[in-house]
Amino acid sequence: MSLTKVTESFEQPLEGGAIKVGGWRSALQTAVVLFKLRIVFLLLMAATGGAFLAAGGWPGWGVLLLTWLTGGMAAAGASSLNQYWERQRDGLMGRTRSRPLVNGDITDPGWVPWVGLGLILAPVLAVAWFNRPLAFFLALGAFIYVGIYTIWLKPRTLLNIVIGGAAGSAAVLSGSAAAGFWNAPGALALAAILFLWTPFHFWSLAILYRDEYQRADVPMLPTQTTPQKAAWWVMSHTLPTGLLSLLMVTLPGLGWIFFLPVLAITIDLFYRNVQLIRDPSPLNARKLFMSSNYYLLVLLLAICVDLALPW
Repeated sequence: MSLTKVTESFEQPLEGGAIKVGGWRSALQTAVVLFKLRIVFLLLMAATGGAFLAAGGWPGWGVLLLTWLTGGMAAAGASSLNQYWERQRDGLMGRTRSRPLVNGDITDPGWVPWVGLGLILAPVLAVAWFNRPLAFFLALGAFIYVGIYTIWLKPRTLLNIVIGGAAGSAAVLSGSAAAGFWNAPGALALAAILFLWTPFHFWSLAILYRDEYQRADVPMLPTQTTPQKAAWWVMSHTLPTGLLSLLMVTLPGLGWIFFLPVLAITIDLFYRNVQLIRDPSPLNARKLFMSSNYYLLVLLLAICVDLALPW
C-alpha cells in the first residue's frame, strides 16, 4: 500500500468538461488520487480494527458496512479538501505534481470543495440521530485532518504530523463507536498506536523527499534538522509504537495468532529504523516507509483475524 504509487504518472486523457475524459480507467485513476483511496483503505482498516476490539470478536456485517460506508465517505471528502487546499504547493513537489488538481486532469476544480464537504457532512448528519459518538468521531477526524493539520499546522510547525496523527486515532474510534463501545480499552490502545505510528510513517517519507519539502517550504521535521537526527526522532516513535502493539496481546481475545506476526513485523520495523540511523539515505528511508505501511496492515489484520476466530 505504498503512498508513493498514488502520485505516479497516469495515462494522458483527452480534454473534455471539468475532468479530462480518457475512459473509465482514467476516471478511476483520477478518483483514486483525488480522494486518496489508498490512504482511505488504511483508515478503514484501522476503523475495522476498532470495531473488532469494541465487539470483542466479529462485530457483524451491519456494523462493518456502517463503518466502511460512513468512514470511507468522510475520509475521501477530507482527502479531497486537503488536495484542493494544497494544490499550489503540490505543484512544487515532484512527488505530487501528477495529482489531478495540479496536472490539469481536473480542468475546473471549483466543484471539489463542495463535493468534499458533502462527503463529510452526509454520513455525519445521517448517523447523528442514532449514533452520536460515531457522528462525532467522523467529524473530528475530518476536522483534524483538514482544519488542524492541513490548514493550520502543516505550513507553520514541525509538530504538524505529530498532532495531525490524531486523525487516524479518530478513525479507530469511529469503528468502535459503530460497534457501540467507542471507549473500549482495546480501541483506545489502538487509537494510541495510530497516534504514535503516523509521525514516523510520514517522517520517513519526508526524509526521502527532504529536498522537495524544503523547496515547497513545508516544515516537516526532516527539513529542520539533519537526516540522521531525524532518523533518531523516527526511532523515538517507532519504539513506543512497537512496544504498545506487542502489549496488546494482554487484551482479552488476543493471543499467539496476533502476537507472532506482529512480533515479526515489529522486528523488521526496528531493523529498518536502525539501518536508517546508520545510513540516513533515501533508499533506507524508502525501505522504512514501506515497512511502516506493512506494519500497520499486519497489525490490523492480526487483530481482526485473532478476534474473529472461535478459539
